[in-house]
Amino acid sequence: MLLQVYKNEQSTGTPYTQARTRGRGHAVAEGRMDRRRGAAMRKPALEIDATRTAAGKEEEEPVSPTGRLFREPHFSCHIVSVFGLGGAVDLPAVRAGLEASLARHPRFCSLQVVDEQEEDPRPKWVRTTVNIDDHVIVPSLDPTATSADPDRALEDYVSSLSTLPMDHSRPLWELHVLDFPTSEAAAALVLRVHHSVGDGVSLLSLFIACTRRASDQASLPALPSTTAGRRRAGPVYALSSRPRLSPSWDALAAFAAWVLSFLVLLWHTVVDVACFAATATSVLGDPPTLFKGAEGVEFRPKRFMNRTLRLDDVKYVKNALNCTINDVLLGVTSAALSRYYFRKTGESGSETIKVRSTLLVNLRKTPGLHTLATMMESGKDNGAQWGNRLGYMILPFHIAKRDDPLGYVRKAAQVARRKKSSMESAFTFWSGSVVLKIFGIKVLVVLAAASLCYGMMRNTTLSFSNVAGPTEQVVFYGHPIVYIAPSVYGHPHALTMHYQSYANIIKLVLAVDETQFPDAHELLDDFDQSLRIIREAASEKQKDT
Repeated sequence: MLLQVYKNEQSTGTPYTQARTRGRGHAVAEGRMDRRRGAAMRKPALEIDATRTAAGKEEEEPVSPTGRLFREPHFSCHIVSVFGLGGAVDLPAVRAGLEASLARHPRFCSLQVVDEQEEDPRPKWVRTTVNIDDHVIVPSLDPTATSADPDRALEDYVSSLSTLPMDHSRPLWELHVLDFPTSEAAAALVLRVHHSVGDGVSLLSLFIACTRRASDQASLPALPSTTAGRRRAGPVYALSSRPRLSPSWDALAAFAAWVLSFLVLLWHTVVDVACFAATATSVLGDPPTLFKGAEGVEFRPKRFMNRTLRLDDVKYVKNALNCTINDVLLGVTSAALSRYYFRKTGESGSETIKVRSTLLVNLRKTPGLHTLATMMESGKDNGAQWGNRLGYMILPFHIAKRDDPLGYVRKAAQVARRKKSSMESAFTFWSGSVVLKIFGIKVLVVLAAASLCYGMMRNTTLSFSNVAGPTEQVVFYGHPIVYIAPSVYGHPHALTMHYQSYANIIKLVLAVDETQFPDAHELLDDFDQSLRIIREAASEKQKDT
């Protein structure tokens, strides 16, 4: 029996031959991909014999509806993560480590295929043999460019990946080895994974499960917000704790407060879901601003750039204003966008402009690091849940000129508290699940869902995320990790912002449409300056109290 490899319009089924960057003056061009295949022969790009899988039908698993969504032409998303290393790359150690861990994970050793002989053919994950040489890519780069401006050479190369299709005749992941020093690291690894393989939080956790503590390389690292070995996923709803009933008036008052908070939660959910529906169906949309992407922006090349921020500065503001780290980052983002907007437009700032961002909220409990490590060791899921289980949330940013820099954080904290008092993300996921249960996973249903998701993102302006990483330094197959900088491309936004904490730093990563943001490094500077100004204002506030 033959299984057809599942492809979309952007899939080519052909290997890479060359990577051409589009940097200004830095010809990392001529970067021919050296896959170091040895004498291994490639399987045919379009067909895979199901009898050659390890266990035939037992090794098949349906691709989730969200996974199929990420394969649609207008929503074909890929996750790109840069890992700065503290030393030169030991390629044999990396290859051996991948073979013993990541390549054994069920999603990282499977293909998406369709059995055309079935009455209702649907894409499935089918196990295959992983050839590490097909996934570890060592490009031949121009030594003049890498020595003259190594930071730009790294940025150009990573950005060039957004122009290259992924080979769908093999598992949908690649590890690019860039073994030259930059201003922040001695070398870098770039992991590119198709978004249908998993959500960003799960994939990051999986990568961290491949690392070990720098202080004790026999132990897995620690992640923040752990409960019973599992990371908490999804939003936190602001609902008062349900009281124990007693005859006292205090208990009755507490119960009344709980009922009131539930009604507020319900009302906010109804309002947010109505707003979400109006946005997805193009009834409600953001005004055109210099941040909003043009038609077809999802198909354009993206430039990935990052900046290191001090976690201690963010924590200082958090403590001064008695808020959360996420509130501070939201405030810094509003301040940076405001600085950039008013400098570029020259407007007076007498009116506040609201632009909205789309957040994909992971609603699945991410397996703990020990569970993920065991999963890779055994090559089985061992009952752990995996895949994309995502809800949507729309978060507003307010572009304004404020006399008090701390006003950006206070406004952001107010918006965040309001969003916590809503089940918007859970409802959007639940409603999609109900539709699929009623109508089944049919082509038209998936296309309709893809159209709504595309409309929801097309009618908003930005993408935003904030992910907590290891609280201590880790090593990846013996290589010290200096920083972690994840991003994504393939969705209809011209500007995407990611914050990734690691040890005592936070990496801000921007993914931009360079034709729309030719001066994107100025925007990156605005984030740096905004945090500095807010930190100084918080220090002044502490002196006055």
